[in-house]
Amino acid sequence: MSDYLGKNVLRFDTIDKVTGKAQYPSDFSFDNQVYLQIVFAGRPHAIITAINTDEAEAVEGVLAVLTAKDVPCNEYGLIMPDQPVLCGPGSDKENADHVRFYGDQVALVIAENEQIAKKAAQLVKIEFQELPVITDPREAMQSAAFLIHPEKEDNVVLHYKIRKGDVDKGFEDAAVIIESDYTTPVQEHAFLQPEAGVSYIDEKGRVTVVVSGQWIHEDQEQIAHALQLPLEQVRVIYPAIGGAFGGREDMSVQIPLALAAKCLSDKGIHRPVKTVWSREESFFGHHKRHPYYIHAKWGATKEGKISAVEMSLIADSGAYAYTSTKVQGNATLLSTGPYFVPNVKVDSYSVYTNNIPNGAFRGFGGPQACYAAEMQMNKLANALNLDPVEIRMRNAIQEDQPTAVRTALPKGITIEKVMKECALASGWEKTPNGWMLHFDKKADDDTFIGIGFSAGYKNVGFSFGAPENCWATIELYGDTSIEKAILRHAGADVGQGAHSAFRQFAASALDIDLEKVELIASDTAETNNAGSASASRLTFMAGNSILGAAREALKKWETEERPAIATYTYIPPTTSPYDHDTGECYPNFAYGYVAESVEVSIKKTTGELTVKRVVCANDVGKAINPLQVRGQIEGAIVQALGYTSMEKFIQKEGLVLTTGFSTYLVPTIKDIPFETVSLIIEEADPIGPEGARGMGEMPYLPFAPALCSAVFDATHVWFDEFPLTQEVIMRGLGEL
Repeated sequence: MSDYLGKNVLRFDTIDKVTGKAQYPSDFSFDNQVYLQIVFAGRPHAIITAINTDEAEAVEGVLAVLTAKDVPCNEYGLIMPDQPVLCGPGSDKENADHVRFYGDQVALVIAENEQIAKKAAQLVKIEFQELPVITDPREAMQSAAFLIHPEKEDNVVLHYKIRKGDVDKGFEDAAVIIESDYTTPVQEHAFLQPEAGVSYIDEKGRVTVVVSGQWIHEDQEQIAHALQLPLEQVRVIYPAIGGAFGGREDMSVQIPLALAAKCLSDKGIHRPVKTVWSREESFFGHHKRHPYYIHAKWGATKEGKISAVEMSLIADSGAYAYTSTKVQGNATLLSTGPYFVPNVKVDSYSVYTNNIPNGAFRGFGGPQACYAAEMQMNKLANALNLDPVEIRMRNAIQEDQPTAVRTALPKGITIEKVMKECALASGWEKTPNGWMLHFDKKADDDTFIGIGFSAGYKNVGFSFGAPENCWATIELYGDTSIEKAILRHAGADVGQGAHSAFRQFAASALDIDLEKVELIASDTAETNNAGSASASRLTFMAGNSILGAAREALKKWETEERPAIATYTYIPPTTSPYDHDTGECYPNFAYGYVAESVEVSIKKTTGELTVKRVVCANDVGKAINPLQVRGQIEGAIVQALGYTSMEKFIQKEGLVLTTGFSTYLVPTIKDIPFETVSLIIEEADPIGPEGARGMGEMPYLPFAPALCSAVFDATHVWFDEFPLTQEVIMRGLGEL
């Protein structure tokens, strides 16, 4: 029996990546290729009154300069088509002549090489009529005079609300009420590989784009829509991907590359087109994590039971919707934490501004909501003189209890389990009087020492009624025994090791050696739709689809079909959207659960923060590859550490001041925790493949509130915004 599930299998792409053999989009070069340079707006809000490309076109070596008039359907957008492909006059789309953020794309220069393209791009003359700039979503949602999108009634992209029970009565019953205002920052994805790609017309006449992304079929649809082509005339291929974290869910170079190849082909020029963004272009050209402004009011009885929660969440969508509505849906749901709350009132908003658009980023609204919810829990515990673990245990949601949206979570709730395991590994013990911490806070005269605790949960898969499915095809070759199995799957491996997990599922289900499984992945011409590498869904969805395809292929093999080929579509249980008035819904079909503790030391004289130890207990259902699971946990913690302690992206009046890693600091080897304890909990999800739950986002969620609570434990000062730079800490301590 060949069972590779639960084993530390070496990723099959490891050698190629460490030796440099693996090819990323920027590594692709073809004979006779040309180069594409995008001309960006370079200003946050204006109307383009005229574009003159004569000088640029006159440069020797320039093949074409494309503007809005050259885009067949000048719009795109993952959630709603509210963004022009190219901003400027000449297209039939309403208000496409507006630029709404610094990185809006205005023109495409195609030239013989990069140097010529960049030179010519500087010669594109653009005339602007400047417009007022709005960068604070709280101001934008109140302003009807200055609309980011003039065709809309206001700047509010979406308003969700949840109403459950009697909030006023709940606060009347409370012995303690905690009211706080929280601010979470922008975060840059900081993936290793900037946006890049190559486009060409393939041997079947298809517009082909080799690029990095998270959902090849969504990229295909967006390109086909903008170019007004049938889907089958567009092909998208993902090679090796140098990180994503949600930053590649929306478009960057996909449509410009496709448009360039198509326009050249229409002129009889059949040459590949390549582009590679600089790091500065990457910083201002793709979306960021949403900053949130959150007002939280929580009440609890003297016994420590939550009696009421009232939340207001305002997200800065930036210039376009991107995935703001989906991020908002998660933030709204998760803002009451993994607890039973009888009385709830939540209002959430996504709001247009002239900042860089904000969209998907690991956790997808969860980190912002978890930060506010868990800070409130720790403040309640402090006010009631209760242990932070004890108050959580008293409120942890149980099977069949209604959530804030009036429906119960799917079976398999393990929030108590992960909190218990994390607490025990962090110095807590369960006593007859409740949970109690044993933690040595001794330090020298110049050092504060503290520990913080936090918990959270996160959906697996698409939410709120979004169509969800995943396809897989398996082909079996051989005579009396299976000599080779070909697995076709579109799921993107953005560095998390998904493709290795796919092969593990197939080999185990087929009972063959792993080396016999050949994977054809992430090519719209070769694979059916798998959905995106997001929402912690890919192991869950792909695993179920691969197991289904294996079962069907083996049935055909047993009837002596040669080759035995089977395609299977996995469709999970249906979810439903928020009710307009109450928020009632069945939002998700599966969840992952997590708890974390963080130990810190802080220098009293400098505010220098050091993370000494992190314990993360994550219920993954079934660890398909435990080594990869540990990697996901450790990576999430380091990324969340950067978010909470040092990463500061600065925009001022819509102008981007953070242009590279010299000013945007991410954690180095000197900044990571001294010790990270990864506790892999395996409580099988009832519908997960072999019990697996998604887990890529979960360890990220509780880190910020755990760290900020550890800082409070050390200093007795609450920090309700971050990043906690030395300057911020010293100011909070009253030293600045």
